[in-house]
Amino acid sequence: MSRIGKSPIKIPTNVDVNQNGAQITVKGKFGILQLELPEIFVLKQDNDTLTLSLKNQTRALRSLHGLYRTLLNNMVVGVSEQFQIVLELKGVGYRAAVQGKEVTLSLGYSHPVKIKIPDTVIVEIIQNTTINLKSCDKELLGLFASNIRAWRRPEPYKGKGILYKGEQILRKAGKSAK
Repeated sequence: MSRIGKSPIKIPTNVDVNQNGAQITVKGKFGILQLELPEIFVLKQDNDTLTLSLKNQTRALRSLHGLYRTLLNNMVVGVSEQFQIVLELKGVGYRAAVQGKEVTLSLGYSHPVKIKIPDTVIVEIIQNTTINLKSCDKELLGLFASNIRAWRRPEPYKGKGILYKGEQILRKAGKSAK
């Protein structure tokens, strides 16, 4: 049995977990998330804990056990606390702004880059160079952050680009003059 898969999930008091066949719905303060659970799993809900177990044990099914337990845990944590990712823009003239339902980035291109914001993601801009992303869906939040970052990956010579907060870029020495 998977070590991660067999550990129980604690449910906070403000979170409701409902199971309708294979469909699992988690409702909380910050939103509603749904997951389609395969038939190989049995979900047991006690007062404030969820336990996920397998019907039969094979190597392939055991590998999915920890995955689905983590997906369920991320849903419970997301609707109760929200996930947050902070991006920093480093470079001369790099700026960000929110206009309606899209983020507008000035990244040194000849045109501004416009990226549509998903419905469940909240975007805050601090001092034009820091982007705070918040969402209850961890997978969607990470995907959106990586899509923003893909426009200007950090480069090793000057350290310019879009970085995650606290990320360290290994700097390379440039050409040495004679």
